[in-house]
Amino acid sequence: MQQRNLNFKSKIFDWELTGQYSFFSLNERWWTPYVFAGIGLYHFNPYTKDESGSKTFLKPLGTEGQGFLPGVKEYKLWQFNIPFGVGAEYSLNEDMRLGIEMGYKKLFTDHLDDVSGNYADEGKLFTAKGQKAVDLAYRGDEVGSGPYPSPGLLRGNPKNKDGYYYVAITYTVRYFFDKYKQIAGLPGGGRKKKVGCPATRF
Repeated sequence: MQQRNLNFKSKIFDWELTGQYSFFSLNERWWTPYVFAGIGLYHFNPYTKDESGSKTFLKPLGTEGQGFLPGVKEYKLWQFNIPFGVGAEYSLNEDMRLGIEMGYKKLFTDHLDDVSGNYADEGKLFTAKGQKAVDLAYRGDEVGSGPYPSPGLLRGNPKNKDGYYYVAITYTVRYFFDKYKQIAGLPGGGRKKKVGCPATRF
């Protein structure tokens, strides 16, 4: 696959709503591992740089015939995902937590990198989108891998959807609400905060 000589980058903006299950209560211990899962909404926009170093976004080029070849649909830049993973939190005090989280985002697209289906016909791609689209749909000629492939040859694998992992350092501040104190039966709920800590440390 390296003979294709394709590459991409993308900024991803991600919003998610997740549920978290902590194995220990931070009202009783100073740390807890947890698992989480939920649903997310994200935006991506793959781009690359040509031989001159010029940045070019790939979706408008229809590199696989999206939007002008029969049966090849354009992909959407806003999509849903399913985030899930594991993490651990350490309670610095009653109101602040420090943690680490490792997660995976399951996607429902194979176009995060703009590579999914088959090579479009070179002539039709040139007519519809121009020379830039042809140059970036196949870059093997830049590394001596031969001329533009015949139309219909496999460029990617649409059966394998994309996804990505991440590692995050988290910092949580519980400042505005003391509901957790009321639920746990701890003093100070609704009153001005002073120095506090979990009820028991072990």
